Amino acid sequence: MMGKRKIEIMDTTLRDGEQTSGVSFSAAEKLTIAQLLLEELNIDRIEIASARVSEGEFQGVKGIMEWASAKGYTDKIEVLSFVDGGVSIEWMKKAGAKVQNLLTKGSLNHLTHQLKKTPEQHFNEIAQAIALAKENNIETNVYLEDWSNGMRNSPDYVFQYLDFLTQQPVKRILLPDTLGVLIPSETFEFISKITAKYPNTHFDFHAHNDYDLSVANVIEAVKAGIHGLHVTVNGMGERAGNAPLESTVAVINDFIPEVSINVKESSLYSVSKLVETFTGYRIPANKPIVGDNVFTQTAGIHADGDNKNNLYFNDLLPERFGRKRKYALGKTSGKANIEKNLQELGLHLNQEDLKLVTQRIIELGDKKETVTKEDLPYIISDVLDSQTYEERITVESYVLVHSKGMRPSTTLCLKIDGEIIEENAQGDGQFDAFMNALAKIYKSKKMSLPKLVDYAVRIPPGSSSDALCETIITWVNNDKEFKTRGLDSDQTVAAIVATQKMLNVVSI
Repeated sequence: MMGKRKIEIMDTTLRDGEQTSGVSFSAAEKLTIAQLLLEELNIDRIEIASARVSEGEFQGVKGIMEWASAKGYTDKIEVLSFVDGGVSIEWMKKAGAKVQNLLTKGSLNHLTHQLKKTPEQHFNEIAQAIALAKENNIETNVYLEDWSNGMRNSPDYVFQYLDFLTQQPVKRILLPDTLGVLIPSETFEFISKITAKYPNTHFDFHAHNDYDLSVANVIEAVKAGIHGLHVTVNGMGERAGNAPLESTVAVINDFIPEVSINVKESSLYSVSKLVETFTGYRIPANKPIVGDNVFTQTAGIHADGDNKNNLYFNDLLPERFGRKRKYALGKTSGKANIEKNLQELGLHLNQEDLKLVTQRIIELGDKKETVTKEDLPYIISDVLDSQTYEERITVESYVLVHSKGMRPSTTLCLKIDGEIIEENAQGDGQFDAFMNALAKIYKSKKMSLPKLVDYAVRIPPGSSSDALCETIITWVNNDKEFKTRGLDSDQTVAAIVATQKMLNVVSI
């Protein structure tokens, strides 16, 4: 009997997932997610960034590559690169990256109207980019951007390109449904043709979810003989996002028995929740596998026992995805106890970060009775986030007054570069009064404040009234949107914490 066909899973949460509107991971968050994807979830490969993007991106990649190098994972970490005469390769060399995913044109339409080049010109430049990578000991995979439309509208070009590309020293060819336009029957037809024509080449499929068909297309790609799949945690990504890792894994394990994947199902939930916390993008309660409500029926079924012959039973048991048990943590928790709880969530922190998290739990434990396991990702996110900027501006003290029949008012004492300034203001609510007092201080210093455009509050699912409260505020500064988060047992205090972070972010 033949063994199962192995499918590689490539996670692109840190690259394509970060293209979700308003999402930007800090270097510390990127490293934490990279570690979890490779060591906890057992993902085969991860795409972590685009070359040449920014100094912050460069530092993030460098940090991940230093960690990966020490662990022997450098061949599992990939960077999106461009046909740019070697600029991407130079960037990757400096960052220590060893695998490029070269972005090229997979449709004649893109090639003709965007690049305004002939196929021969494009192929020649690609060959040079691949040769240069090889000279610098960088492995090459190649993306065919807009491949799905290429197969629909210019298949002759796609096959002309693949005839050329399959003769190049390329490890994998990556076939993206860039605009999320494929229906399952087309996915099966197009990929079947390609895997039949080039049986010795490794092909990946990269699905987008614009019509909510990404997982259906993934199934058809696997049936058509694909060798690898691209996914993101929680289906994050541009527009409607990418194929979600969680659903892809469950579907393959339950419905395609002839193939095998390495992903560790039991860690899916904890990683999903941590990414949710880092991004501020809430997972819908009814999202398959990781949503808060998707296993609520199970308790009733078990209570009913076998009386009704398991009429409502399916294979999606919560235990499979690590959804179980709560642990109470509080101000008496020691480091070892917290570490044990982190392990239950599949999280690993270095000693320095662990110390900071322990300290934060003790502080919070003074304000509320218990810190639950569900609170932990919020606390870690808060601690890691606070390390990414220098605190030039601090809220030294404040008095919030809210009396029946009177407008709320705030007296605020702010320290800017060592100078203490005090101001008082009224507002429609306590936080509004706080912001008005802050605006007065900034006006007196001839400094400008970003505009607050969104304010969201959440508590960990299943928490009681003494729960931790996370406030996520979206700001706009010079036409750029960014988010800051604050964590406290009091909602207004959490908002003030988020605002202090904002003041320091914009002062950099």
